[in-house]
Amino acid sequence: MVSEAPPFWWLAPDWRAWSLYPASWAYGSVARGRMEKAPRVKIDAPVICVGNFTVGGAGKTPTAIALAGAAKKAGYQPGFLSRGYRGSLRTTTLIDRSVHNARDVGDEPLLLAEKALTVTTPDRVDGAKRLLKAGIDLIIMDDGFQSAALYFDYALMVVDAGRGIGNGHVIPGGPMRAPLLDQMRNTSALLVVGDGTAADQVIRAAGRAAKPVYPAGLTVQKPRSFSGKRVLAFAAIGNPGKFFDSLRSTGAHVVAERGFGDHHVFSDDEINDLLEIASRNQLEIITTTKDMARLKAGRGRAGALVERTRVLEVNLEFEQSDVAQKIIKAAVQSHKKRRLEVA
Repeated sequence: MVSEAPPFWWLAPDWRAWSLYPASWAYGSVARGRMEKAPRVKIDAPVICVGNFTVGGAGKTPTAIALAGAAKKAGYQPGFLSRGYRGSLRTTTLIDRSVHNARDVGDEPLLLAEKALTVTTPDRVDGAKRLLKAGIDLIIMDDGFQSAALYFDYALMVVDAGRGIGNGHVIPGGPMRAPLLDQMRNTSALLVVGDGTAADQVIRAAGRAAKPVYPAGLTVQKPRSFSGKRVLAFAAIGNPGKFFDSLRSTGAHVVAERGFGDHHVFSDDEINDLLEIASRNQLEIITTTKDMARLKAGRGRAGALVERTRVLEVNLEFEQSDVAQKIIKAAVQSHKKRRLEVA
């Protein structure tokens, strides 16, 4: 997984993307073959996969959390299944927030574990079985669409309306994990998050494939508490600019901003630099929930930054209030259908 995407990935295709096209073609061919030949092991529970077409942030984690909340309201016991990117534990692990931290299991799974039982694992089939053993009756996969080791009953692909799929090229010439049409075949629906026209190409492709498209947005919790504040904002997520825009939408005055690669581990020098800028300019320091989870597990000067930093929390909201329930119902019906086919 590429944690720090080259800026040209998000621009119109240029000589850099085209010069890498042979490598992109080879990568895309391997990715296509992997998806076509994936084992797709079926387990005895509905499985919803929340994925994206590209590397980098699109809003998968808040989407997964929103679906889990809807599933609970519908009477299900949902659980999250994650690879635990950059976590040190390499075995199937049921997260215990009193024991594990982001260094152990990754930053995103730790956030998911606040909402429902969460398993991190390099083996998604084994992880799914662990969730079933714990009493889960609906599984929400955070990523895992392209590997498809586990059969999913519903695949919701999340796209950022402001960035779309970048230049549309496959890694290493662009951010795509596999060719768009190959990914669209296994997609159940498209979720377009935020405002903008960058996702129009994907929306048209979804329309041609008769896939539903649902709009959604990220809403800031307690926005008034940030209004009028002079702040230094920093983020090490897939799309730091989206975080900075969300903060500005509250009325905060972002005097300084620092963006880092996704899942970046902050050095003492970087932390001291952030603290010094904030002190010199009398700025509040604001970051994301994901970055705070990682900092709390950090060493060295991380604790000093945690003490000075506030978190901007966001929720994903579907524009159509019944979308989450539609997705859950469709996944449950798919599961029932495949159980009857086996019987």
